[in-house]
Amino acid sequence: AMAGDAGGAYRLRCSLPGHQQDVRGLARGIFPDGGFVSVSRDRTARLWAPDGLNRGFTEMHCMRGHSNFVSCVCIIPPSDLYPRGLIATGGNDHNICIFTVDSTAPLYVLKGHKNAVCSLSSGKFGTLLSGSWDTTAKVWLHDRCMMTLQGHTAAIWAVKILPEQGLMLTGSADKTIKLWKAGRCERTFTGHEDCVRGLAILSEMEFLSCANDASVRRWQISGKCLQVYYGHTNYIYSISVFPHCKDFVTTGEDRSLRIWKQGECAQTIRLPAQSVWCCCVLDNGDIVVGASDGFVRVFTESSERTASAEEIQAFENELSQASIDPKTGDLGDINAEDLPGKEHLKEPGTRDGQTRLIKDNGKVEAYQWSVSEGRWIKIGDVVGSSGATQQTSGKVLFEGKEYDYVFTIDVNENGPSYKLPYNITDDPWLTAYYFLQKNDLNPMFLDQVAKFIMDNTKGQTLLNTNTQFSDPFTGAGRYVPGSSSGSSTVPGADPFTGAGRYVPGSASNAVAPMGGVDPYTGTGAYQSAAAKAENIYFPKKDAVTFDQANPTQILGKLKELNGTATEEQKLTEDDLIMLEKLLSATCNSSAETPTPQQLQTLWRAVNWPEDIVFPALDILRLSVRHPTVNASFCGEKDHVQFIRLLLKFLNPEEKQANQLLTLRALCNCFVNQAGQKLLMEQRDEIMTQAIEVASGNNKNIHIAFATLTLNYAVCLHKVNNTEGKVQCLSVINTVMEVVQDLEAVFRLLVALGTLISDDTNAVELAKSLGVGSQIKKYASVSEPAKVKECCRFVLDLL
Repeated sequence: AMAGDAGGAYRLRCSLPGHQQDVRGLARGIFPDGGFVSVSRDRTARLWAPDGLNRGFTEMHCMRGHSNFVSCVCIIPPSDLYPRGLIATGGNDHNICIFTVDSTAPLYVLKGHKNAVCSLSSGKFGTLLSGSWDTTAKVWLHDRCMMTLQGHTAAIWAVKILPEQGLMLTGSADKTIKLWKAGRCERTFTGHEDCVRGLAILSEMEFLSCANDASVRRWQISGKCLQVYYGHTNYIYSISVFPHCKDFVTTGEDRSLRIWKQGECAQTIRLPAQSVWCCCVLDNGDIVVGASDGFVRVFTESSERTASAEEIQAFENELSQASIDPKTGDLGDINAEDLPGKEHLKEPGTRDGQTRLIKDNGKVEAYQWSVSEGRWIKIGDVVGSSGATQQTSGKVLFEGKEYDYVFTIDVNENGPSYKLPYNITDDPWLTAYYFLQKNDLNPMFLDQVAKFIMDNTKGQTLLNTNTQFSDPFTGAGRYVPGSSSGSSTVPGADPFTGAGRYVPGSASNAVAPMGGVDPYTGTGAYQSAAAKAENIYFPKKDAVTFDQANPTQILGKLKELNGTATEEQKLTEDDLIMLEKLLSATCNSSAETPTPQQLQTLWRAVNWPEDIVFPALDILRLSVRHPTVNASFCGEKDHVQFIRLLLKFLNPEEKQANQLLTLRALCNCFVNQAGQKLLMEQRDEIMTQAIEVASGNNKNIHIAFATLTLNYAVCLHKVNNTEGKVQCLSVINTVMEVVQDLEAVFRLLVALGTLISDDTNAVELAKSLGVGSQIKKYASVSEPAKVKECCRFVLDLL
């Protein structure tokens, strides 16, 4: 066939030497135009620019910063500060290095993962998502970790940030893919039968995944698997999409790069290396691949950019001399006796990439059919298995992680055999020690196992590896139980009925005006501020409390329920009088100060059984506003049991009245110093439990939860606590989906505005979580006007 009929087939553009070991990651560059970045087990990253001759690339510079293999890379898009973008690399030293395009040393290093970082993806506004063998993914903004995504039970090999803000994907050795929204796992995709290795985004609604099960799957964000593509004969390591269409390329452990068009494998290109680790597609449609032989190779459809005839011949010669191990299964089961001779190659192939084995002078040779060239190209000699040595680095997977070797050890004839994973960078003695410990074996075997490792790796250890030994069996790879638990929808019916009876929180949800006009009251005094568009809503400076009280009704209910209490829990007449005095001291600004005896009595009452405790919780809500009570319950001495008690009521299984009054009591703790300090210290746990309670559909609980979030926002606005802001922003984003009540929405909007006021980092984080699209609908609410106005002020910041 003439060269002119190439008909869109890819041919070699160039081979780029440079790296000393496997090329593990590639990313299309933003600067220089048409360039890319490669990373390798040789601990370097290299930036390549197209050279003037159209065909090759020049290494612009070599970046160093990792103390171990570099396994992944991505480009962070340009910003005002870095108009050429940044380069992020992840390594087996657990770190992520961030480089500018013109420097060989890192601008900064992100530390936080507890094991190898093997995948990176960048989003808008400078966010970066990383996946690690420590089973977590982390979201970074500039030089800070904003949140950790926990839920996978094995190494995370692939991560991608989706175009729709706030959505992220992770693929893991636990065979699942998870979709995360604002830090919470929204959906788990199951279908792959082995470790998920790569992800690629097709559109806002669809993505692709590839795995060690040799398949590619196309998914809808909704969870549906639309298609499965088969073609590879071994692990698929990477997948990359062509710009502006649904075609894609994949590379894998079967020595091949495959080009998929309209859902079919349109072309297979074999390479003279066992593992083709990574690929990326350049803007002009050229494909870059990195392999275990340390070479980067570029393939093109363009005849102008195709390599010279000599270079293509050299590549084919290299390919034909490759030795293929039949044990890898790349060529199917081979029985040399039944193979035809060279005359078999006179018949043309039936499809591109078809392989044919022939026997020539006792040697088995493999050929592949090229449709574009109409001929069989030799892709290597098939050799007998090379014994037990691990030909290429990092081939074996054990518990979802890669090792140079995985040995099978039989301790005694009859007992079970044990798997021992080993990397040549590891210390044989330490590995042997941990292996014996993990499997509860006699430490007497230490010398034997260490010697076995050294004999079987022929002393292949890398010199001066000063990496701290990270043990894959302890902390790092440990299972972190998923943080997502099903939200419980407790029936919204109120347990107390009957006219004139005391129902907790049934009065008004409005907050009493504390001097001046307060937008929280909704009372007649408040007029719309639309006329003079002045932001009277946020940043809010003081805590919002629940002050509504009817002491007579509360005490009446308490007495009634006291009659049903068991003997040892019953309060005496004196006790009831003490609680009455406590209420009057804390509700009517009487000059009396609550006494220790009164507080002890209240403590006994709030420890009542869950079905009768609510009036006591209501007394707690009101009295905790008083400085004496606040200092007593929230102070150093008693705060542990106080928080433990409140968290007990914030259980999704708990009665709704108790949940509600506990949330209100927590809000009221914020009015004094001791309460503020305690709630800020316990923020993570309180908010994590509170959001579980708020995921139901009780509007009063929603208002109380929104107020709690608002009070946290008020405190976080005063101190710069990024982690706290991240949690609150993520919580607001989650709760906004379930909240219907406009008072709750309003308070969440004020909390949001307060969190992002005067903090550009928080604004960027809110944008990356997609908060703007979540709240937009409230900008057009007609009544109450405060919702619309506050929403518009928040949107102005976003």
